[in-house]
Amino acid sequence: MVFTLEPYDSHTYRRKARMITFIMVGQLLIFGLLFAMLLTATFGQSLGLNVLGGILGLLATSAMFAALRDRPWMQEVGYVWQLKQHLSRINSHLPALRQAMQEDNRTALDILAFYHQGLAQLAEYNGRAPSDDDERQRVNERREALALPLQVEQFDPQDLHAFKRG
Repeated sequence: MVFTLEPYDSHTYRRKARMITFIMVGQLLIFGLLFAMLLTATFGQSLGLNVLGGILGLLATSAMFAALRDRPWMQEVGYVWQLKQHLSRINSHLPALRQAMQEDNRTALDILAFYHQGLAQLAEYNGRAPSDDDERQRVNERREALALPLQVEQFDPQDLHAFKRG
C-alpha cells in the first residue's frame, strides 16, 4: 500500500500526542491496578499476580487504543506512527539504497528522497529543526542531474524488495 506524505500542523500534533500519551499512561495504571487487585483478591497476595495484573492492564490498554486508532481525533498521531514505521523500514535498507544511488538507480533515489523528506517532516512535527544532511544534498544533486523532481511525496514499501537489507 502506497504511503503519501501529508501536511499536518505540528502544534496540533504535539498537543494531541501529549494528550494521548497521558491518557494511555493513566489508563494503563488504572487497568493494571484494577487487574492486580482483582487477581490478588481472588487468588491471594503474590508478586506474580501483581505482575500479571500489570501485563493484563497493558494488553487492555493496547487493545483499546488499537480499536480507537482510526478515529478522527487520532489522525495526526496515527499518521506520524505510520511515517515512523516506513522510515524505520527504509533505514534498514540504507546501505543497499546508498550503493544503488551511486549507480543512479531511480527507485533508490526516489526512496532516499522520500526518506529525507520524511525525516524533515518528523523533525518539524516534534518541534526540532531538520538537520542539514550531506546525504540529502547528494540525493538532491543526483536527482537534479537526472532531471528528476526533488520532491517525492509517495512511498511504496514494495519498492524496497529490490534492495538487500543492510
